[in-house]
Amino acid sequence: MSASPASVPLARPSPLTDRRTVFLLATFCCLLWGSSYPAIKGGYALFGIGTDDTASKLVFAGWRFALAGAALLAWAAASGKRVGGWPARTLGQFALLGLVQTTLQYVFFYIGLAHTTGVKSSIMNATGTFFSVLLAHWIYHNDRLSYGKAIGCVVGFAGVMVVNLGSGLGGLGGMPALDFTLLGEGFVVIAAAVLAAASIYGKRISQGVDPIVMTGWQLAIGGAALLALGYGLGGTLTRFTPASTALLAYMVLLSSLAISVWSLLLKHNRVSLVTAFNFMVPVFGALLSALFLHETILAWRNAIALVLVCAGIWLVTREPRGRA
Repeated sequence: MSASPASVPLARPSPLTDRRTVFLLATFCCLLWGSSYPAIKGGYALFGIGTDDTASKLVFAGWRFALAGAALLAWAAASGKRVGGWPARTLGQFALLGLVQTTLQYVFFYIGLAHTTGVKSSIMNATGTFFSVLLAHWIYHNDRLSYGKAIGCVVGFAGVMVVNLGSGLGGLGGMPALDFTLLGEGFVVIAAAVLAAASIYGKRISQGVDPIVMTGWQLAIGGAALLALGYGLGGTLTRFTPASTALLAYMVLLSSLAISVWSLLLKHNRVSLVTAFNFMVPVFGALLSALFLHETILAWRNAIALVLVCAGIWLVTREPRGRA
C-alpha cells in the first residue's frame, strides 16, 4: 500500500541554497582569490625571488598548487569520495587539465604579475569572464552570445583598454599611448584566456567525476609539472622564515578552500547565480593590492577601468528576466 502524500516527508532544501548563505560564501571565495594578487607579489619579496628569476617563480607556484591538490585529495578521501582507481582515459583527462589549467596558465600568470602591478593584474585577469562567454557561444548551443552579453564584453574590454592608458601622448591622433607590455599585461591576459578554455574542458570532465576530486588531481599534476619545470631550469625556493612559510601556507589554503566552496555552491545553485559574483574578484584584488602593496587605485584610469570591468562582468552574467 502506497503512503499518502501527507505522510511522505518533504526533502529539506540544502542550506547552501539560501540566498544569504550564497552571498556570504561566494563573497568569501572572491575575497580569497582577490587576495592572491598581493600575496604572490609579497611572496616574491619574502622568498627573495627577483623579477627576472622565472625558474624560481615556477617553483613557488609549483609548491602552492601541488600542496593544494594534495590537501584537496586528502579531504576528499576523508569524506569517502573516490580518489583513485581511475581508468587510463580519465587519468589522461586529469593530466591534460592540470597541464593546461594549472601549469600553462600559471606560467603566464606568475611571470605577468611580476612585470606589472597587482591592481592592473586583477583588472586584466577579469577578461577571463569575457573569454568564457565568447568560447561558450561556439561550444554550447544553449549559451549563445546575446545582445546583453555582447555589450558586456565591449564594456569590459573598454575597461581593460582604459587601465592600460599611459600618461603621455604618444598614441595615434595625440591620444595617450598604451602602457602595455607582452611580459606583463600581455601574459596576464593570455593566462585568463587559457583558464577560460581549460574551465570549459573541466566542466566536461566533471560530468562524470566529483569536481573536488577532479580539481585535486589537476592541481597536484599541474603543480608537480611546475616544480619539475622550475627546478629543471635552475630555480630554487629559499629564505624560509615564519613569515614566508605562513604566506605559502595561506596560498595553499586559499587555493584548496576557495575552489572547494565554489564547487559546492555550483552544485546546489544555478551557475548564473554563482558566477554573477565574479565581478567582486577584481574589486578585492585591486583594493587589497592598494592596501598591502601601496599601489595606486584612485588614479583615474584604475578607478574607471574597475567600474567598466565590473559592469561588463555583471552584464554577461546577469540572469535574463523571466528565466527560472
